[in-house]
Amino acid sequence: MYLLPAIDILGGKAVRLAKGDYNQVTVYNDDPVAQARVFEEAGAAWVHVVDLDGARSGVPENIAIVERIVRETSLSVEIGGGIRSLETLKRLVDAGAARMVLGTALVNDPELARAAVDAVGGDRLTAGIDAKGGEVAVSGWIEGSGVAATDLARAMSEAGFRHIVYTDIARDGMQTGIDVQAYVDMAAAFGHPVIASGGVASVADIQRLAPVAASIEGVITGRAVYEGTLDVAEGVRMCAGLTAAEGGTAC
Repeated sequence: MYLLPAIDILGGKAVRLAKGDYNQVTVYNDDPVAQARVFEEAGAAWVHVVDLDGARSGVPENIAIVERIVRETSLSVEIGGGIRSLETLKRLVDAGAARMVLGTALVNDPELARAAVDAVGGDRLTAGIDAKGGEVAVSGWIEGSGVAATDLARAMSEAGFRHIVYTDIARDGMQTGIDVQAYVDMAAAFGHPVIASGGVASVADIQRLAPVAASIEGVITGRAVYEGTLDVAEGVRMCAGLTAAEGGTAC
């Protein structure tokens, strides 16, 4: 298990949205690359980047920032937001991204999802499943899809994806704690451990995952690290400790 501090980019700045609402924006750093360096210095090996501009427009708008994070830090970058073509995937591969997150395209363009696996390999891809009340949300969380999150997880596993980020929109950015069972259910449907996202407010929430650590690949946290309720260095240590307790190795 490993910690992925989140950098959500909107208008070239590191921000967080409350419940995915573009009208509820808090700016935390004018320079996302400087923020990435802070996470690196705290011991993080991964960073989860979301191009919020791209998620809304359907076209990535912050690839240059991804390139800078890759070039100026040692962090592995998982990037999502607006990835809706093979051309975009290849641009991100060229930019140095370690993994690319497909979200809306999983529902709206399942052929692209399968073609993406053929193009870059399932281990370079993450299925980004954002849900509210068990229903997948698309287009930057603006629209419901009518698709059950667990059904989509099964389909993506069959397509060849080997990573999944499951975000509980109702909890994201609210620091309300996590729904442990939801991640267990998603891991069972996917057939592989999941990356948990949404509601992680403190190391206590990470500790709550201990009994189900075998179902959890990583933990994404955003607002909590910016507002000081979760220390990145402590979170990194906690995740590594849970991995060791499971007898595995941290990624």
